Amino acid sequence: MPTTTTSAALANSSILAAVDRLAAATARPCPPIRDLLGTTDIDAAYAVQQQLTDQRLAAGDTITGRKIGLTSPAVQQQLGVDQPDFGVLFADMDVSSLAEVPSGRLLQPKAEAEIAFELGADLADGDLDAAQVRSAVARAAAALEIVDSRIADWDITITDTIADNGSSGLYVLGEKWLTLNEFEPRDVAMRLFSGEELVSEGTGAACLGDPLEALAWLARTARDYGHPLRAGQIVLSGALGPMVPTPPGTVIRADLTSLGTVTATFSKDNA
Repeated sequence: MPTTTTSAALANSSILAAVDRLAAATARPCPPIRDLLGTTDIDAAYAVQQQLTDQRLAAGDTITGRKIGLTSPAVQQQLGVDQPDFGVLFADMDVSSLAEVPSGRLLQPKAEAEIAFELGADLADGDLDAAQVRSAVARAAAALEIVDSRIADWDITITDTIADNGSSGLYVLGEKWLTLNEFEPRDVAMRLFSGEELVSEGTGAACLGDPLEALAWLARTARDYGHPLRAGQIVLSGALGPMVPTPPGTVIRADLTSLGTVTATFSKDNA
């Protein structure tokens, strides 16, 4: 029977191997990493995510927030998972100001419509209950999260997607911002179009019952993992409906009641 020290060394070796496999998947997707981590070790998966995050920070990247994933039952069903997860947002993931989403930065992208929250206060101390979380939100906007996976064919379990930064890619924020005094996130209705075709529908209630509940889950979980949410950060609170593929040349538009429209045009040339 392995000693505790041996078991810890084996676990750390598996985490490092998963980090290396994902870090190398820049030009083409890689096999799943669940052969290294299994399918149930959530802490190990977040350890892989943190090491990859540390590599980006060491290279000069800046964290600007978090994304919550797998909040919609429809998306959970699509991917065969049964609980939320989170990933880290970096400054260069925000492509809102670009005329086109750079398809060449993506491997196998899909888009989903969400509500983005900008925090006006830290969520690091206290009970992190509904009232505290609500009061910490400065404003909100419509958003398109462009999810992506370094795992070939999106063949993922919960550990695969967590380790791969919650299958994060890029994101686009809408131009209209509202405070929570001006709308209720759970009441938002969403329609997502690819070109002129309606391809996805949903509501705020599809996001863990309320996007603010998703934010509360993230606040508690991020604190548990030692990196609480901070004022000024953006939080993508989770899909309001099923995600859709976005190959080069796709034009995606999401209409969210109260929050307006957000659009993303994907470059045709993989540039």
